[in-house]
Amino acid sequence: MTKHYTLLMTAALLLTATISASASDQSTPSSNDEVQVTEAVRTMFAALSSENIPKLRAVIAPDFYAFEAGGRITGDALIDLIKKAHEAGKTYVWTVNEPEVHIDGSVAWVTYINRGSIKDASETKEVSWLESAVLRKEKDNWRIQFFHSTRVPEKK
Repeated sequence: MTKHYTLLMTAALLLTATISASASDQSTPSSNDEVQVTEAVRTMFAALSSENIPKLRAVIAPDFYAFEAGGRITGDALIDLIKKAHEAGKTYVWTVNEPEVHIDGSVAWVTYINRGSIKDASETKEVSWLESAVLRKEKDNWRIQFFHSTRVPEKK
């Protein structure tokens, strides 16, 4: 073997090892990212419950939308929907249970069961929803891009 061939093979092996290490780093998200994704959804619910608009805007993307209340609604429409419900005397409790978080680079999606309740002047009704959200990472923060909720039918 020539000196140049040995040098070329060494460089190729180092390049392959570097690419492999980078690829494996990207495919294995940190458990911290998984926690942050779930916490972003919990933060959205806390902000909606307290009508804390700055807190909500910090966790949703500027072009956020949801499939909720029978259609596609923006972040502002979601805020209005919650404000009207609160004005009508409704109180919501939302929880994130059994989250399954998937991360691919700067995009994540989470699915979970939301076991909560809706309270009005006459009763408190236990309710569950099947929900999902798509998030993207911006400047080390996970922001909700899309949210979907489907109410679990009541058992009869």
